Amino acid sequence: MSRPRQARGKGTQQMQKTRVSVGTMTGLRPTTVPAGQGSLRAQSPSATAGWLSSWARIVGLGGCFLWSYWPILSDLHAFWSRDADYSAGQLVPLVSLYLCWRERAFLRSRSIRPSLLWGAALLLLAEGLRLGAVYYGFGSIERITVVVSIAGVVLLAAGWEVFWRLRWVLLFLVLMFPLPGRVHEAVALPLQQLATTLAAFLLELCGFFVVREGHVLRLDADTIVGVTEACSGLRMLTAFLFVSAVLAFLIRRPRWQKALLIASGIPIAVLSNGLRSAATGVFVYYSHNPELSDRFHDLAGLAMMPIAIALSVVLLKFLALLSDSGSLRRPTAR
Repeated sequence: MSRPRQARGKGTQQMQKTRVSVGTMTGLRPTTVPAGQGSLRAQSPSATAGWLSSWARIVGLGGCFLWSYWPILSDLHAFWSRDADYSAGQLVPLVSLYLCWRERAFLRSRSIRPSLLWGAALLLLAEGLRLGAVYYGFGSIERITVVVSIAGVVLLAAGWEVFWRLRWVLLFLVLMFPLPGRVHEAVALPLQQLATTLAAFLLELCGFFVVREGHVLRLDADTIVGVTEACSGLRMLTAFLFVSAVLAFLIRRPRWQKALLIASGIPIAVLSNGLRSAATGVFVYYSHNPELSDRFHDLAGLAMMPIAIALSVVLLKFLALLSDSGSLRRPTAR
């Protein structure tokens, strides 16, 4: 009976030596993994419970947020409906939800650590700014507190890691608000003058003799084109800033290229509006039909957005060529 025990002992020693040799060859130590435990933290029960409790906090705080800010949100929706210059703002919340949904894989793999102190501090700051804005009559500051409160809710429910991941989405929410009254007046008039100057320049390039009278362009005795405040390009500017920001979120490029793409939305929108005004002048000159001219003006406004997007794509291609040429010229390390 002693021989089988010795043989079994030798077999056990041989298996241990094999394990030691394999661990020495691979440089790894044998570890045991409990059954049912995955490699991702998102699949662990603690992470799942953390996200469930976080979603419960988000739903509760979101309900309180809607109850508190419902008058502001309803007024903002009415403003989008009656002012076409800022009608693109109503798409910002929907796109923001989609951008958050795109980050779902990253967010599930992170542990939830709510920041109660900083979240409560941001909420108190938002309410203090809101109280001061209501007292002194600053509606634009009152609207901005919406974003500050949403940031506080994210910190209070999910913590700094999730907040830092979604920081650009929170900043993107600012585009849904209209410009303050003073800023709107300071921007609209220069844009109107620039659109008039650019349209006159383009018409002269086409061979027309243009007489400019303020914001009115006279091509002949019967053809008059007026660049009104509605044609200043502010509507196209806000819309294309929204489009360029969405493109910056979706593409994979260096940050400086994304920033340049968003900044280029201003000159591209101005150029597109100048092309629209010049094309309307040419149509008015040859059609001599006011009703058709109004329809063409509206259709030209719709056509300028694809042209502006095409110009952005050309800019991205140009930046890609610059990056490729720079990488080819860079000396290789020896």
